[in-house]
Amino acid sequence: MERFTTLVESASNFVWNYPLLILLVGTGAFFTIRLRFIQVRKFGEGMKRLFGGFSLHGKAAGKDGMSSFQAVSTAIAAQVGTGNITGCATAVVSGGPGALFWVWVSAFLGMATIYAEAVLAQTYKTKDSDGQVTGGPAYYIRAAFKGKFGSFLATFFSVAIILALGFMGNMVQANSISDAFHNAFGIDQRIVGVIIAAVAGFIFIGGVKRLASVTEKLVPVMAVFYIVGCLIILGMNITALPNTFKQIFVLAFDPQAMAGGVAGVTIQQAMRFGVARGLFSNEAGLGSTPHAHALAKVDKPQDQGVVAIVSVFIDTFVVLTLTGLVLISSGLVPEGLTGTSLTQAAFAQSFGGFGPIFIAICMLFFAFSTILGWYFFGQVNFKKLFGVKSIPVYSVIVIVFILVGSFQKVDLVWALSDFFNGVMAFPNLLALLALSSVVVRIGRSSDGK
Repeated sequence: MERFTTLVESASNFVWNYPLLILLVGTGAFFTIRLRFIQVRKFGEGMKRLFGGFSLHGKAAGKDGMSSFQAVSTAIAAQVGTGNITGCATAVVSGGPGALFWVWVSAFLGMATIYAEAVLAQTYKTKDSDGQVTGGPAYYIRAAFKGKFGSFLATFFSVAIILALGFMGNMVQANSISDAFHNAFGIDQRIVGVIIAAVAGFIFIGGVKRLASVTEKLVPVMAVFYIVGCLIILGMNITALPNTFKQIFVLAFDPQAMAGGVAGVTIQQAMRFGVARGLFSNEAGLGSTPHAHALAKVDKPQDQGVVAIVSVFIDTFVVLTLTGLVLISSGLVPEGLTGTSLTQAAFAQSFGGFGPIFIAICMLFFAFSTILGWYFFGQVNFKKLFGVKSIPVYSVIVIVFILVGSFQKVDLVWALSDFFNGVMAFPNLLALLALSSVVVRIGRSSDGK
């Protein structure tokens, strides 16, 4: 089993470190240029549309979809996850403080990619046999590539996302919650797993309507809670912030240029880990969030596209960046610490014994919201493959994975989830590039051209 785990990890590292990163960054750069820096031009409009529709008690989602804010909340629920805590720490440890600069670069380009994803999800959305609005990459992949090839790519994507997010992904998210609570409070992981599975099952049974209602309340609350905690620590470390930003920009191009660099880190590593962790966190180009954006009730596809841009900004430039600033400004030398442990140590430095508890609570919010988002993304594809009547079967399988994942060692599952998370992006990115003229045409129509 250890051999197989090592093999899967090697395959996953290859996919994420080379071909996928080149394709993801290249696609982001391509759309940034073709759409004339739409992430800059339309950012203000996206903010107005998002927060203009802000509500903790929006109109209930129905068969005709959900509000734009509910759709973005569901997308952000999936985006803002453990990657914003553990992924950021991994980037800083492996790539040095300069990795945060490359996180920003990848996110900036990813904002153009996710615009294209949301526009295409809206353009090619349809209704299932139950009359429910549905959509996502599997639908626009078929529009991009006709015949057996298109059918194969769409099916491959659906199977990959069901495995990566719906099953294995939710297993490791549950494990992150139970592990954090066990470390902070000494609670048995099985008890935590039963509670998570029960609450998740209750939400699953309520369908899209209940899921949208929960995410529109959970996402703003969890974001504010974490942001306030980070800002308090940064206020306590305010004298270290000038040097923190200096490290980020200087070490992005010369990792050994000053004290604070991680020994042995090269510019290639800083770039690789920064780009990889940034894209893994905000999911731009991976093909997950379009499932939520497809359900938004908007007048024009580009209306949801500009709102999707803001979701990447919130995930990366706000939440993940605050984590990175706390880690770097704390001045911790990561000897034997990585991931969640390093983040807990950084917060404990300012919050004392409350630090690990604070991170445990945030992990609960982040990971549980991701469970809801990933469940929904997998459900759309499971339903497409096996029909509406298969949803209860899918829900039960996900609940079992959540329960088992909460108390099992999941090294292999993490590796498999990462691998399938990476490979599912390829058919999505190919479809985005093939349909780029559609995205450009829709974008120009919004500019009155």
